[in-house]
Amino acid sequence: MKLHVKHTTDYRYSEPLRYALQTLWLTPQTGPAQTVNFWSLGAPEKLFAQQDAFGNSVHSYTFVGREQDDVRWSLVNAAGQVDTLGVAEFVDAPQLPHPGFFLRPTHLAAPSALLADFGRRLVPAAGADGMADLRSLLALSQAVAEAVRYQKNSTSVSTTALQAFESGAGVCQDQAHVMVAVCRSLGIPARYVSGYFYAANEPDLASHAWADICLNVAERRWVSIDITHSCLIDQRHVRLAMGTDYDACPPIKGVRQGGGDESMTVSITIEPV
Repeated sequence: MKLHVKHTTDYRYSEPLRYALQTLWLTPQTGPAQTVNFWSLGAPEKLFAQQDAFGNSVHSYTFVGREQDDVRWSLVNAAGQVDTLGVAEFVDAPQLPHPGFFLRPTHLAAPSALLADFGRRLVPAAGADGMADLRSLLALSQAVAEAVRYQKNSTSVSTTALQAFESGAGVCQDQAHVMVAVCRSLGIPARYVSGYFYAANEPDLASHAWADICLNVAERRWVSIDITHSCLIDQRHVRLAMGTDYDACPPIKGVRQGGGDESMTVSITIEPV
């Protein structure tokens, strides 16, 4: 499927902005599940590109306001066309972190006894062979989606997996964090994925999140599972970035001086070509 994506983030400030440094994880890359035909980024200042430790394409810019300036608005744009291939299983490139790295606890997706007990009903703990069963993982994703019901605006970007699990509600980010944390609790490497999702009747899911679960540690083989829809990723999914949790690959992260109160409006449209 060919998908055209347009993603705009509009910032407004109550006072003049004096300084801003922002990093963008907003550039998809060609890989087993997709081919990027073209992609562009726009920002208030010149963008500098690099790759992070997870192989993501990352861009950053710095804004420095002058004393006489009255800048109270900034805009970040991302747009392009991606061929989605619907490939859910893949092998990591050798330069990426070893799967064992993704067992480490992180603030948003930490292992816990409660999550281990929940997951153990459906998925056996990882054995010495470092292999996981796909059918059991799909059953677990459905159980997570049922335990953490999708509810818009029920959580924030700082909500942890355990908090979302105990509250019983969250958004796709929380469902992905819970899936990752349950797998880590069972000794199965897992990581967080950010991206886009095309569905004409689900505009709230245009900005989406899912999980990579390691099926075979020795082979570095992974599978991408959409917990919200309890399925393998398919041609509706565009992969942006991956990391240990949301904090490792948010769409935009930054710091600023000045500006007073900030408001942010995000608009994402995805259309088949």
